[in-house]
Amino acid sequence: MGKTLHTFTILTNDKQSFTNLDGYLDEVLSDSGVKDGVIVVFCPHTTGAITINENADPDVKTDLKRGLDEAFPNKPEYIHMEGNSDGHMKSSVVGASETLIITDGRPILGTWQSVYFCEFDGPRTRTVHVKVLDG
Repeated sequence: MGKTLHTFTILTNDKQSFTNLDGYLDEVLSDSGVKDGVIVVFCPHTTGAITINENADPDVKTDLKRGLDEAFPNKPEYIHMEGNSDGHMKSSVVGASETLIITDGRPILGTWQSVYFCEFDGPRTRTVHVKVLDG
């Protein structure tokens, strides 16, 4: 059996963005040799997140950005000294990880679904950890 913990780096270019991780996950699964099990995708950043959402229409990502900005605007009355309280809120709501079922060496995802790294305080260099569990 191959390596089961993978760490990779993502360079984000915008204040808020969604980076498709499907290619990374395919590579991790191939390297691991695991055919049936679970894969956990984890973000160790307090202004980043992991989500599963639509991959067919890019307008979905645009609408997600707008909706998150409307729900969590960066208000001047926030007292966090770094000025990124909105990013912390978005990260907390979206979440730091996703768990997927692996069957026949592939994650089970819906027809239109992909896994995304969510940037809420970019541009930055980010780390994503992926753990593959056999069985």
